[in-house]
Order: sequence, then structure tokens, then C-alpha cells
Amino acid sequence: MSGLEGGIAPQESFTPDERQALAPHFTNLDGPVFALRNLPEVVKGALFARYSRSAKSLRRLFLDEFLAPAGGSAPLVPPGGAPDSQVGETRAGQLYERVFSDYGDDSVAQLGGAHLACEGVSNILTKVLEWGRLMAYLEQSTRYVSYADRPGGHWKYIVPPELASHPIGVAYRSALDDAFSVYARWLAPLDALYAARAPRAAGDSEAVWKRSIRARTLDTLRGLLPAATRSNVGLYGTGQAWEALLLRLRAHPLAEARDCGEQILTELRHVIPAFLRRVDQAERGVAWSGYLAGIRERTAETAARLTAGVEPEARPEVVLTDFDPDGEIKVIAAALYPHTVLPDDQLLALVRRFGAAEREEVLRAAVGDRRNRRHKPGRAFERTLYRFDILTDYGAFRDLQRHRLLTIDWQPLSPRFGYLLPEDVLEAGAGDDWRRVMEGAAAVHDRLVEAGLGRVAGYAVPLACRIRFCMEMNAREAMHLIELRTAPQGHPSYRRVCLEMQRLIEQVAGHAAIAGAMTFVDRSAPELGRIEAERAAERRRGKA
Repeated sequence: MSGLEGGIAPQESFTPDERQALAPHFTNLDGPVFALRNLPEVVKGALFARYSRSAKSLRRLFLDEFLAPAGGSAPLVPPGGAPDSQVGETRAGQLYERVFSDYGDDSVAQLGGAHLACEGVSNILTKVLEWGRLMAYLEQSTRYVSYADRPGGHWKYIVPPELASHPIGVAYRSALDDAFSVYARWLAPLDALYAARAPRAAGDSEAVWKRSIRARTLDTLRGLLPAATRSNVGLYGTGQAWEALLLRLRAHPLAEARDCGEQILTELRHVIPAFLRRVDQAERGVAWSGYLAGIRERTAETAARLTAGVEPEARPEVVLTDFDPDGEIKVIAAALYPHTVLPDDQLLALVRRFGAAEREEVLRAAVGDRRNRRHKPGRAFERTLYRFDILTDYGAFRDLQRHRLLTIDWQPLSPRFGYLLPEDVLEAGAGDDWRRVMEGAAAVHDRLVEAGLGRVAGYAVPLACRIRFCMEMNAREAMHLIELRTAPQGHPSYRRVCLEMQRLIEQVAGHAAIAGAMTFVDRSAPELGRIEAERAAERRRGKA
């Protein structure tokens, strides 16, 4: 029999000394599938980079070219035990210098990464940090964390460096202090309002009920918090993703973003220095950041000139501005494509001749028996796009902006489009306080703009103020976003936006079958949206 029986790779043999050297760094030494451990990120990345251009196995490559010094005269294991955790790092850095910097092989920079935390940054900066598609983020929630405490006697907001010594800084601090004090003052009354509306149900623990009440209160009051509110963000990215983020931060008009970028670069150079050699090289990263700043400035100048005097027309909260009328036909053809031998255009022409029953049959097969919202149909649903123009509160935007596998862009945050005033705030008697906070923030914003500080004016704007942004996504991503963000525990603002998205896909785009495939869209309106999630969490804790 030719080839390998059963597809099993031949087993590689290692000497006892080699096995002792390999053991700390590989999860097994005999099988064809194994993981790497106890190695610096740069070593893992460089190993894989070299792997692609070598006939050797990865473990043999590690022994021959990363662990053993040139010439192989020294023992594989240092006296006294296992190899040092930094083994091979010098060689790895040299390999990156040659492959990544000299040859420009950017894919090499995808083979290692780092975790990093940015603490006490503004909600403005969190959106800048979370722009990249190919990173992972976890952000402190304004929905489940109270901002009523004052560490060191200060409310949790930043004063941007541009305002640190500016005369308007006094008015800025006064307006934000008022916003936070109103927020803190109304926590207890809103708790009491929701507790009266939704008494503790039989079988619910007091802890579950109280957490659900507090979540609803924080949901309602978070609109008072300014965009300057401090947050913590955890990030993970590959070397390539970090480089892209740093280039953007260094080109950003806000001092907070540039300062954060320099701190990130300093810290990452402690753990993945070889990935970031180009960032501050004049002919590489510096030139690239200059390019990004240049196109932003020139485009802004051109936009201001060409749109001068044109006022925005009134629009609903969510508008479907672009879609393909043939979207469902194309999705059906795409679903059939991998199961046929037909050219794409021929298959599309064939589907156009299908009757309604045949099209429905294909879509039913492609969607399948979805048991929960994590069961999603395949890539055929990426064959059609929807573009939405949205004008809603900044708090909802913050949550929707974190969906990265789509195209999203937004306009400057300002008070010009008004703000949301929840009915529950009025019922509790906090309407006058709410309006005063909004008016005070708008006044400070306008003073900053008049003083030529428009780039930092958004820091003063509360989360209740509306911002305009667009989201363009394929049908598969629309299903994910709409089903996830209409769950009962979701914030009412973004639930409303996503329910309208589904309606527009069905009724305006005419894609009723695609909208109908979103079977886990939830249109209920529970009084305590978090209660089921809290009950489930308590059950899990009880089983732990």
C-alpha cells in the first residue's frame, strides 16, 4: 500500500535527553497533534514562521534551531533542570528581524500575541481601542457596575490633557460633577420604583432579585454618565493587530489616545518586542501614522467645505439605506454552490427560474433545525448585505459598536440630536435633574467648540445623547447581532434598534425568509430583563 495507512503520520523518535528538553514546552512528544506551552510569544511565532519553510517537524526544529546553540556543542538541558522559559528568544528576535522587518512577511506577526489591560480610560478612548476587527476586548460595563463611589474623593471621569489647565476646565468639571451626583442620588429611588413594580417571586433568592433590580436601575441611569466616564478594558491581540492599533493611536487627534498608545508600546516591548520594531521607525510606522493622520485631516476639510450649509433632514431612529432586492435569490444560489459542479453565474440563473416552493425548500435546508441562537446557517448568508443608518443614544452605540465582523463608522458625539429621557425617570420624579444635566453638558460642549477645542468636546456629552452611526453587515452577521441584542436581558435602547433592523429586513428589503430564519429574536418586554440570566447564574453556582 502506498502512502500512510489511515492517514497517520510516522512517529518521530527522540533521545532521552531530547525528551527531557522538549517535555516542558509541548503537551505530548509522540502524537501528531500537540500544543505549545511555557514559551515566550516571540518564540512560538518564530517557530511557526520557520516551520513553513523547513522540512523538519516542529519539535525537531525547536531542538535543532531554537534550543541548541549554534554548533550544538552545549547540552540541551542546562545544569540543574529544565530549559529556561526564555529559551530561544534571542534567535526568535533575529528571525523576526529578517523575515518580518526585512522581507515584509506580515503573516508572521499573526503567530504570537499578548494580553494587556488599559485601566481608567474614558469611554471615548474605549471606542478607539476597540476599532480593530482582529482583536479580543472585554470592557467594564456601565450596566452592571455602579459609578456612585468616589475613589480618592473624585468621581470616575477623566479630564482630557487638553483641558487640564484650560479656563473652561472649571466649567467642565462642574458639569460632570453634577452629572455624577445626580446619578448617585437617584440610585435608591429607582431601586424602590422597580422593586415595587416587580416584587420578589416565589423561588427567587433575595440576591437574584436585588441584582436584577439594580441592573434595571443602572440601565436607566447610565444615560447621565458622560463619555468621559472611566472604564477598564482588557485586550488580546496578535502582533499584527497590536501594530495596527498603535499606528492608529499615534495618529489620533486626542492626546489621551496618543498617550495611551505610548504606554501600550512601552509595556508590549516587555513581552513581544520583536513584533513591534516598525512602529516608531521613521520610514515605517512613523510614516504610516502620518499617512493616517493626513487622510483624516484632508477628508475632514473636504467634507466641511462640500457640505457647508447643508442641514440634516429628519429620519427615523433606524433606516435601511442600502440592500440588494435579489438578496434572497443570491443566498439560495450560494447555499447550493458547494454541493454542485455548476459555475456561479449559471447556478444563479437557474435559481432565478425556481418557483417559490423550490426556493423555500433550499432555504429550509440551509437554515436547518436551529435549537438555539448559536446554531447559525453557513456562509451562504454572507451573500447579501444590509446597510443601516442609526441615530440613537451613545449608550446603545457603545454596545453595538463592539460587533466587529461588520463595517461600522460614526460621526462626532455632540448634543445636537437631542437625548433620550426614559419614562421611568419621569415616573420617579427625576425629570428636572435629568434635563439639567443634559443642558449643562450641552453648554460646556458648545463652549469647547467655540474655543477651538471641538476635538475634546465629546468628553462632556452624556451617554443619553444621540449619535449617528452606520452599520453594514451581511445576513449571517445580522442574524447574530439581532438575535443576541434582542435577548430579554439586553438594554432597551439597543433591543429597540435591533428589533427595527429585523422589521426593515423583512418589510423594506422584502427578505421575509431571511428575517424569518432569525427565530431567536425576542420581542417580549419583561419588567426585570436580567432576572432569568441571574436565575441561571445562581443555578450554575449551586452545581459548582
